[in-house]
Amino acid sequence: VQLQAFGGGLVQPGGFLRLSCAASGSIFSVRSMRWYRQAPEQQRDWVARITAGGSTNYAESVLGRFTISRDNAKNTVSLQMNSLKPEDTAVYYCNADVKTTIRDSDNYWGQGTLVTVSS
Repeated sequence: VQLQAFGGGLVQPGGFLRLSCAASGSIFSVRSMRWYRQAPEQQRDWVARITAGGSTNYAESVLGRFTISRDNAKNTVSLQMNSLKPEDTAVYYCNADVKTTIRDSDNYWGQGTLVTVSS
């Protein structure tokens, strides 16, 4: 199973970006999907989560600005980021709980995509 994230880039403060992540490989089903981020010399922090049923949770720092969504048919998860701030600058990672068979499940990470918020 592989997770491929894309959509990062350079954006000015107050701007927006949309990240996407696609899961591929031997997939029976995808359960919760998440976004994390890691700023330079900082620990990796959880940003948002969406369950297979569409329930969402957000870190307080992004609540009201970021929206997580998913397409279960395509095994993709997206993160719409609005009103971006310099402190949102980080490498963003997608993460997913994937069932590879009806019995077997594991957690997978994408490779990360860099978001830079700067004027």
